Amino acid sequence: MDALATRKMQFLYALRSKGVTDTRVLTAMEQIDRGHFVTGLFADRAYEDMPLPIGCGQTISQPSVVGLMSQALDIQPRDTVLEVGTGSGYQAAILSKLARRVYTVDRHRQLVREARTIFTDMDLTNITAITGDGSHGLPDQAPFDRIIVTAASEDPPGPLLAQLKIGGIMVVPVGQSDAVQSLIKVTRLEVGFDYHELRAVRFVPLLEGLAKE
Repeated sequence: MDALATRKMQFLYALRSKGVTDTRVLTAMEQIDRGHFVTGLFADRAYEDMPLPIGCGQTISQPSVVGLMSQALDIQPRDTVLEVGTGSGYQAAILSKLARRVYTVDRHRQLVREARTIFTDMDLTNITAITGDGSHGLPDQAPFDRIIVTAASEDPPGPLLAQLKIGGIMVVPVGQSDAVQSLIKVTRLEVGFDYHELRAVRFVPLLEGLAKE
């Protein structure tokens, strides 16, 4: 077994040890090579369980957190998923292996362009990447079976809650940007919402409006 194959095997073992046990999620994370999404100085750290810098002052999330968020969504094969915060595109790529359709939106045009290129190169045809203000969701495509937010807000955003189907699930980090945040699983009920705290996390803040780049 060569060094790269060994690192990939260790990568999957690390995911399991951190609580990622869903077989479909593990299979998706085995199929989607994180190395495609980490370039430059940090390319040799792509298979470590840690967040890494990407362009526009953003980060690619820690793989175990990506796995746990994907697992908490409990995505079904015919689901339509909205991701707020495309970033590198890594999370959306994994979602594409679990869902029928993935819409991903980011305020940074550069990140969306780069993610689209990777999706095309990987032949991930069920992802639509959009430049926009993710805090408002995508009303024209709503409602969604699942929503995942990869940036932290002080409260689960109202516009996103409104775009969740009854019985749908949203996973979102909640808390002040300069403090430890909590990852929250929100389930929309016939009346109201059910909130379940999953674990402590740290994400960049969810910002309104489009970025300059």
